[in-house]
Amino acid sequence: MVDQRPPVASMLDFATWEPVLRLLLADHPPRRAGASVRVAGRIGRRGWSLALKRRMPPPGRAAQVEDMQEEFDAVKRVQRALADAGVDDISFTAEIQPTGSTALRLLGPSPAVEPGIGTPHPGALILVEGSLPEPWRRLPDPAPGAVPAPSADLALLERTLRERLPHAIGATEEEIAATEARLGVTLPDELKVLYRVTRARWEDLGDDYEAAERECEAVGCDLFDLDGLYIADASSRHCRWQFAAKEAVVTPPDAMVQGLVGSPGWIAFGDNGGGDRLAIDLTPGPRGHIGQVIMLSHEENTGAELVADSLTDLVLGRPSTEPSSPQMQQPVVARVNTASLKSIQAAAHPGLEVLSIGVWDGAPFRLAPITGLPRLRTLTAYPGTLADPLEITKLTGLEFLELGPQEWRVLLDAGAVPRSLSAAAIVVHGTQDPLPIADIANEILALWDRPQITQTVLEGDLGPLA
Repeated sequence: MVDQRPPVASMLDFATWEPVLRLLLADHPPRRAGASVRVAGRIGRRGWSLALKRRMPPPGRAAQVEDMQEEFDAVKRVQRALADAGVDDISFTAEIQPTGSTALRLLGPSPAVEPGIGTPHPGALILVEGSLPEPWRRLPDPAPGAVPAPSADLALLERTLRERLPHAIGATEEEIAATEARLGVTLPDELKVLYRVTRARWEDLGDDYEAAERECEAVGCDLFDLDGLYIADASSRHCRWQFAAKEAVVTPPDAMVQGLVGSPGWIAFGDNGGGDRLAIDLTPGPRGHIGQVIMLSHEENTGAELVADSLTDLVLGRPSTEPSSPQMQQPVVARVNTASLKSIQAAAHPGLEVLSIGVWDGAPFRLAPITGLPRLRTLTAYPGTLADPLEITKLTGLEFLELGPQEWRVLLDAGAVPRSLSAAAIVVHGTQDPLPIADIANEILALWDRPQITQTVLEGDLGPLA
């Protein structure tokens, strides 16, 4: 049979990008006669960001794939080229002359730069290779007095499961031991009882979906098989530096669950059907129990919710009734903007870790109130909100800094970029040209001798502009 698919296009072939450029050109706002047109965007192997107007479907009909077929086809052509070149994501900018002569610049990629989100501008700049934000480095606090909940009952748990799942195939002791060796942790007794009753393999069910539903109802969640068990440590909860640096780990003294990103004592064993993981907690909070069942939300980056005091309680449908106490301490993450705190003074206290200065219509802020704070590690500031960017030099413990291009320019020209940083970001709003932003990013990267954002120029001709 003859392969009818088109040959894989090269990422460095102008023709690969031509359909995308034509779509962007067609959607570009009206220009002055004789003026060139500049377009930009980002395309990755799993998504893209292009400034294209979505065509409305006819009245009474929902949007269909075919309504965007031209865009899909143009992007897919580039995505195939990226895959062939082993590139995950790339941004671009192109200047199109009235004659149609076009200079297309491909920016990056760089292993030291995270992709931007919905923008052709770079994401976080990783200045120290392998570095992680502080919350992702945090290990659980010891809980020497923690014990299993009184409700944990191995005999009751096994009897209940065998009554509900009389035909289930249980795991052998050898299979359980192999899982413990793989995870590097001894499974708690309740979890061993569960898997001795059912090993939760799909092939054991013979493609019987009703049997799978019965198992889910019997246990109280979509149960992973032994091969699916994993340690829900911080590495399992990926988050981009740009957002992770703005998180914080907080565990009140009366908490049942530690407010961690992840823990070597969280053994994920199931799912609630909506993408949230259930785990056995071997590193509970100050008031928690060893072996309690917690849920890690896929919409949150830190912390977990207590579901049941024990696996026995989960199976018997006895949710935890522990009330959550309000946190009265000053927040370690503070936001100063038109809708939140109205001054730096209001945010400043010795426990402050993260300060984000957002949209502000008043006078720019001085940073004197946060100078010398012992735990401040992240500062982000909306462009134009700082009275004197050089005041940042007095914040000696920063590991992440996010500023506008002009503020970075001040620090770079003065040789005052904090050397304590592990990562940085450039805040860009609107449709600023990606090239000068990439240049600033490269200057910052060069201070740490990190890989640069490369520029590759492809020349082509789109024909005279109308």
